Amino acid sequence: QVQLVESGGGLVQAGVSLRLSCAASGRTFSNYFMGWFRQAPGKEREFVGRINWSGGWIYYADSVKGRFTISRDNAKNTVYLQMNSLKPEDTAVYYCAAGSALSSLPRDYAYWGQGTQVTVSS
Repeated sequence: QVQLVESGGGLVQAGVSLRLSCAASGRTFSNYFMGWFRQAPGKEREFVGRINWSGGWIYYADSVKGRFTISRDNAKNTVYLQMNSLKPEDTAVYYCAAGSALSSLPRDYAYWGQGTQVTVSS
């Protein structure tokens, strides 16, 4: 079992930056690929980005590429999502997830956090 807890969400104005954190506990964190997803009201859960165990392979959705950065600190059992130049369309609940495969599909991630709300006003 892996327990994930996101933090760092909030209400911000368009154009500013926000950093989300996802703290993991339980099984060895470094064994897992980590993904970030988001879900806006009335929409399906959307892939944001993913990172492999070493941080050497990172992939982003086109909608956030160039604005968002994923990193991880295995010593702290934490993965981060740095979000710059936020837009109103980035408003969603953001989730981190842990899985055993480098995937963009929610079904490939076995463990999920509870989510943190990010609201971007125009």
